[in-house]
Amino acid sequence: MKVPRGRLDKSRVVTDPRDTLADVLDRELTGYAVFESQETLLLDGEGRGLITFTDGVPVLVYHTGTDRGGPPALADLAIPGPYHVSIYALDAANLESAHEAADLRVPPGMPAERLGGDPALADSTRRAASDERLRTTDSDESSAEGGATEQSAVEAFLDDAEKIEAIKQQARSEAHERAQQWEF
Repeated sequence: MKVPRGRLDKSRVVTDPRDTLADVLDRELTGYAVFESQETLLLDGEGRGLITFTDGVPVLVYHTGTDRGGPPALADLAIPGPYHVSIYALDAANLESAHEAADLRVPPGMPAERLGGDPALADSTRRAASDERLRTTDSDESSAEGGATEQSAVEAFLDDAEKIEAIKQQARSEAHERAQQWEF
């Protein structure tokens, strides 16, 4: 997925993606956020997650490591933090062509629910979404939430043996380092 380079608005480490989603919504940002997970930062994991926004409302999600978009890309991002997040501001006109990719779209509240685990933030996001956006995604969201064919982020994470093994290896390494520091 190609998105024009925006103006860097903020770059920081967060432990919960909910913080970024709430911040972007509060500021009604149009642009995108790039999420690099702990796995990518510390374990040479592959891929970054990209979420685009219009007036603070998520539109597209894409994961570079898995080359998946939409709700499946949210599952790829749903791993324990921290995350390094870079937020870029960009004119809406520069996002129009990217936002035409229907296979990368997500319902407005889905990132807050699946990444942030925050139903209240998801409701706030839906209220901020345009009526047109809600009409085009209502059926997508209800089928994604209740459909048997769509995995939840947790189910998708638990099905990914490589991610689980990487987290286990990282935990072993950290435990070994602490044991050495404490002279066990």
